[in-house]
Amino acid sequence: MQERAIPLLLTSDKDVVALAQTGTGKTGAFGLPLLMDIEPGNRGVQALVLAPTRELCVQITGDLERFSAHMSGVKVVAVYGGSSIRDQIRAIQRGANVIVATPGRLLDLIGRQAADLGTVHTVVLDEADEMLNMGFQEDLAEILQGTPPDKRTWLFSATMGSEVRHIAKRYMRDAEEVQIGERNAGASTIQHQYAVVHARDRLAALKRFIDADPDLFAIVFCRTKHETQELATALVKDGYVADAIHGDLSQAQRDHVMGRYRARSLQLLIATDVAARGIDVSDVTHVIHFDLPGEAESYTHRSGRTARAGRSGISLSIIGLRDVGKIRQLERQLKSHFKYVLVPGGGDIGKAQVVAYMHKLKGVEVDHDALASILPTAHEELSQFSKEELIERFMSVAFNRLITQFRDLPTSTST
Repeated sequence: MQERAIPLLLTSDKDVVALAQTGTGKTGAFGLPLLMDIEPGNRGVQALVLAPTRELCVQITGDLERFSAHMSGVKVVAVYGGSSIRDQIRAIQRGANVIVATPGRLLDLIGRQAADLGTVHTVVLDEADEMLNMGFQEDLAEILQGTPPDKRTWLFSATMGSEVRHIAKRYMRDAEEVQIGERNAGASTIQHQYAVVHARDRLAALKRFIDADPDLFAIVFCRTKHETQELATALVKDGYVADAIHGDLSQAQRDHVMGRYRARSLQLLIATDVAARGIDVSDVTHVIHFDLPGEAESYTHRSGRTARAGRSGISLSIIGLRDVGKIRQLERQLKSHFKYVLVPGGGDIGKAQVVAYMHKLKGVEVDHDALASILPTAHEELSQFSKEELIERFMSVAFNRLITQFRDLPTSTST
């Protein structure tokens, strides 16, 4: 995206529509050209970046601050709900060349006459489709009407739905289009998979997929806030490290959950579609659809949380028989193949757990000082055994119980 967009944004005065999946370097694609056009001596607001969520605002602001670290006088201010509006007003009053904002909080500031957009020459709509899906269409219209008519508008979006097309047609002039990949298509590095189970077995199937991949680091999507919390509670009760994120959480609670997830203190983040908007976490290995979304665009947004920045990832749907038709429809709309997979059996899970432990064993750092007093005794006690015998005995002590536990499970919960 940066290779395609940066030369165009640096040299063209036209508006630009850029279509690409999340995780393709969009912030750099618009951030670097935007900063090159800032006059540090001018304390007025010269550029405005609109984003759907607080998390994305914070991320974009951090990136722009890093990009401009050696550009003396350039000031980037983030404004979003859930934080002190007084502090944000003071930050703007001290001088803000670039404002990065969520639509609702920016309208609050405009209403208080604390943000003047009359000097803006560049507006960026980042993840425009997500903003529109979240109901910000009227807010965007009001904000854009308050900016100069001769400004440049750069619209970045993963998909080009009718609402995005409407915004582009109404508020952009003779826009050029940059497209990475096919419209509304998922990233090619995502493997789309689905497993078919009885509805009552979905939780058991989910736990088996988790157990079969000890390195799994996932976002699990549910349809409602209640289902999200219910699933997280059930997983925690069964010993999994999970938590939920949904609209009923306060900003402080949301920040706490996301902080744990980013630090990988959580293995599983259980989320609704709206609550997950703007989440940008590296190395998410799986997006798991515990409930399929209603539209292909929502599926694309969800799946885009994995396979970011060129990495590979898995988008796994755990569905009942009645939803197989939805999978076929998604295949046609996204022009992607969805691979049917069986729910892991007991033997698969036991083997995966053992292999993961052996990898951990290979990588462990030996604390020789801590073991100094006991190692001579260990060598003396075990010297009669060959290397092969030691490995067999170690495996028996460490894994007999684990292998027996999973061996006794039914082969699969799939229908």
